[in-house]
Amino acid sequence: MTKYDAVLFDLDGTISASADGIRKCIELTMDELHKPCPDLSDYSRYIGPPLNRTFSLLCGLSDADVARALPIYRGYYDIHGTIANRLFDGVCDVLAALKDSPMKVAVCTSKNERLARDVIAHLGIGDYLDAICGSRDDGSRKEKPDLIPYALHTLGDIPPLRAVMIGDTYFDTLGAAATGVDFIGVTYGYGTREAMEEAGAEKFAAMPTDLLSFLF
Repeated sequence: MTKYDAVLFDLDGTISASADGIRKCIELTMDELHKPCPDLSDYSRYIGPPLNRTFSLLCGLSDADVARALPIYRGYYDIHGTIANRLFDGVCDVLAALKDSPMKVAVCTSKNERLARDVIAHLGIGDYLDAICGSRDDGSRKEKPDLIPYALHTLGDIPPLRAVMIGDTYFDTLGAAATGVDFIGVTYGYGTREAMEEAGAEKFAAMPTDLLSFLF
């Protein structure tokens, strides 16, 4: 028996181990802008929030420089970022089980939607998904409270009470709470359990296959 009609997955840190590629692309972008790059050793500081927030709050760029940074970053991501992604062990097992169920499945990510589609194609998991939902090229529709309703609409106007968001950061937790969907936190990604708990999370999976007990 399935517990939901729709399952929404965050991408970075939930489906894909992607930190090294993201870090390299931020470093290259800051270098091209001739701006000092902050310490990027703590992945939890910039994997999860929307990219423009990272450039603004973590990197200290002005609004004008953020607007310049976004297309530069995407260009580097096409070259270096996409190929650096790899699936977390066990993700395919979960996606295969969902594919054989009545549940609809979408990626719901703050990453630019085109880049997300490229990552999914690189990982070879597109056939498991009913939708790939990300931010627009202009940087809008970047927050989870905007992305989750977009994903549910794309999947066929699934009611929030019949959906679950799966993610690794408190941004995912807060987005789920704001939109009325259930939430399952994964602790193998880049966020912390403590931050998700502080945001209200109560269900956690230590590895991808642990998700199955929450979904069925």
